[in-house]
Amino acid sequence: MKRYLHILPLLLLAVGCQVPEVIDVDFDSFQVTSVKSSALFLDDGSLNPEVKLMEDPNLPEEPQTKVAHTDVATIARNMLDQVNSNRIIQYAGTFSGHDVDGVTPLKQSGKLLLPEKGPIKNLVLVSHYTIGSNDEAPSMCFPMEGMVAAKGYAVVIADYIGYGVTADRIHPYMHTRSTSQSVVDMALAVKPFLEHIGRVPEEKEVILMGYSQGGSTTMAVMDMLQDDYRSVFPIKRVFAGGGPYDLAATFDYSMEVDKTGIPCAIPMIVQGVNDGESLGLNMKDFFKGSLLENYKEWINTKKYTVAEINKMIGSRYLHDIMTDLGRDKTSGETARLYRALLKNSVLNFRPEAPVYLFHSREDQTVPFINAIQAENYFKLNDVRFNFGDYGQHAMGCIRFIILVYNML
Repeated sequence: MKRYLHILPLLLLAVGCQVPEVIDVDFDSFQVTSVKSSALFLDDGSLNPEVKLMEDPNLPEEPQTKVAHTDVATIARNMLDQVNSNRIIQYAGTFSGHDVDGVTPLKQSGKLLLPEKGPIKNLVLVSHYTIGSNDEAPSMCFPMEGMVAAKGYAVVIADYIGYGVTADRIHPYMHTRSTSQSVVDMALAVKPFLEHIGRVPEEKEVILMGYSQGGSTTMAVMDMLQDDYRSVFPIKRVFAGGGPYDLAATFDYSMEVDKTGIPCAIPMIVQGVNDGESLGLNMKDFFKGSLLENYKEWINTKKYTVAEINKMIGSRYLHDIMTDLGRDKTSGETARLYRALLKNSVLNFRPEAPVYLFHSREDQTVPFINAIQAENYFKLNDVRFNFGDYGQHAMGCIRFIILVYNML
C-alpha cells in the first residue's frame, strides 16, 4: 500500500547543508526518519571516527587483531583522490518489507547513503556482516560499507529482520531467503525515493556487495534478482567476501575440529535457521551450560556486540557449548537442522553477471573451506577468485571494502 509522508525541512548541522525536502510524496514505502551529512575523511586525511568498523571476533585470551581507524586510513590513503564527494548524506528510514514467511507485510529499516553532490552512477545493494548489538545496525550508525558512496554511488543497506525497528524479533541469521528479501525490499522502496529527490542513478544496472554474513546474503540476493526481479534490477557486477556460502560444509568442518571461529554464531545460526524455516526445534537439544541459560539475554536482547557475546560464551570449543546430540548430524533434531543448512547454502545457482569472490586464507572466523567450495562450484562461470593472505576476518573485511572501492 502506498503511503503519504510529510517531513518538515531538516537542516544538517554540518556545514549548514540543507537536506532535500520530502513533503506529501506518493511513493512505495521508504520513510525517512533521520538525515545526517558526514565527512568520510577529516581535514587531516584520517577516516571519520564515526565510521563503524568490524570488531575482532577473537576471545580475550587470543591474539587480538583489532583494526584501528589509523590502520584503515593507511590502507585507504589513495581514496581521497578518487572521491566524488567527501561528504555523504545518510538517510535512515523504514520501508514495507516481507516477514520471515515471505508473505506477511513487515515494516523494516535501513540506511541509504549518497554523495552530497554530483551524479549517481549506480545503485549498490549492500548486505551487511554479522552484528550483535542493535547499535551496530546500519540505520543506527555510519556503516563502513557506506564509504563507497563517496565515489558517486547510492548505497542501500537494510538492517535485516531482528535489527532496527524490528529489534524485538529473533534475527533469522543465515536464513538466506528472508535476509536477501529484506535487501531487495529496501531497494524497491528506495527507487521512487531517489526519483523524488532528483538523484536517480545514471545506469539501471545494480551492483551487489557484502562481506561475511553479507557475502553469503549477497549471493542469495543475486539468485533472487535473477529469478524474480531481473527487469527491475539487472545486475552489473557482484562483490562477495569472506562468506559462509556452504553452511553444511561449515558445520561438518567445525564439528571435525570441535571449534568455531565465532562462538556467537552457534546460537545465532541454530535459532535463526530454526525461526526462518519454522523447524520447531528446542534449543535445549543443542545448547548447554551457561549458553543454554543465557542465550536469550546475550543474543536476543541485541544489547551486546559480537565480541562481547563471544567473551560471555567464553569458549570456542563446541563440546563446551553444544550438547552431544547437537553436534551429531545423524541425530533426529540435528539432522533436521542439517537439512535446513543445506537448503540455506548459496552454492545452488549459476551467476549470470560477473562475480568477484574474496577470502583471506588466514581467516579463522569463516572457515576457508567455504572459499574452496565456492571455487569448485562456480569455476565454470564468470567468477574472479581472490584468495590471499589478507589477515584475520576483521582486517580481511577492510581490505575487501578497499579493493571493491578501488575497482568501482
